[in-house]
Amino acid sequence: MLRRIFKMAEESLTKKARTSPLIGTHNGHFHADEALAVYLLRLLPTYSQSPLIRTRDPALLATCHTVVDVGGEYEPTNNRYDHHQRTFSTTFPGYNTKLSSAGLVYMHFGHAIVARHLSLPAEHGNVGLIYNKLYADFVEAVDANDNGVAVYDPEGIKSAGVEKRFKDGGVTIASIVNDMNNPYTEEEEKLDEDGLFLQASQFIGSVFSRKLKHACSSWLPARETVKEAYESRKSVHDSGKIMVLPQGGVPWKEHLYNFEKQAAAAGEESEVYFVLYPESATEGSKWRVQTVSVNEGSFISRKPLPENWRGVRDADLDGVLAAEAGEPRIPEGAVFVHAAGFIGGHKTREGAHAMAVRGL
Repeated sequence: MLRRIFKMAEESLTKKARTSPLIGTHNGHFHADEALAVYLLRLLPTYSQSPLIRTRDPALLATCHTVVDVGGEYEPTNNRYDHHQRTFSTTFPGYNTKLSSAGLVYMHFGHAIVARHLSLPAEHGNVGLIYNKLYADFVEAVDANDNGVAVYDPEGIKSAGVEKRFKDGGVTIASIVNDMNNPYTEEEEKLDEDGLFLQASQFIGSVFSRKLKHACSSWLPARETVKEAYESRKSVHDSGKIMVLPQGGVPWKEHLYNFEKQAAAAGEESEVYFVLYPESATEGSKWRVQTVSVNEGSFISRKPLPENWRGVRDADLDGVLAAEAGEPRIPEGAVFVHAAGFIGGHKTREGAHAMAVRGL
């Protein structure tokens, strides 16, 4: 009886493999882009059971339903996604980096991948937000690496006299995928070339999936939280320079800069100087006052907390605040202000708010 069940299961899998569209890519040394492209395809029901053939033989590639990173053709209507042609110059909408096979597959199938993960229609606005975010945060870097595009212009760096402090090439995802061409463990030595490729595809794909899950479960909900806080900021203070988040741990910076850009484009006063939030969800939690940096990648605050507060804590800080002649009065309960002036704390929301207002 068990043999019959196993045989039926095996026959079912064989049938699925026969009816699932065959994916083709090149054999030999593999790279991050086709490893990711194959993984992305297999995230969709159509390709989830698809067998893979790795070859450069045109006759064999012609038998494939979908071909990535080989074949010299970019023809979406025929499911051909190569980028090595001299005439190829396609980029992701709104970006300048030439696509690799990963970017091509993501551009055509990314909406469906994100929509399936979110259980939403492909045309839903949130699908578009995640679709664009994942390209910017992950896929573009794979495209750039495969096409030999550096993050910064090498000549511009050289002329500016800027030197790297350390070698970082060995810890990029693309470099790790490249290393996976060579077996180093006993288990890897048992794998053939295709086995090593599938291992690399699973590796880079797992990173993509983690990014996707984080974007959907953390980044997207945070966007709504920050949007609400940003739109109500003038009810916190007339200047609109103070924003209050209902809880800590919200990844707010990227969203805040985006909403500020939208407001500025509409001709509104847009910049926030201080963001307030509780340290935890427990009742009576302390509150933080965090400054906003001049841009997302900077450590320089638009408006640091006052210099004479910095590096002072607890009762000493209460004394400094009480001795000042400014308004509003800050109640006792100050906790600290960092020596660099980018963050401070108070035992109450009222106190944190008063510190921010005084900081203006």
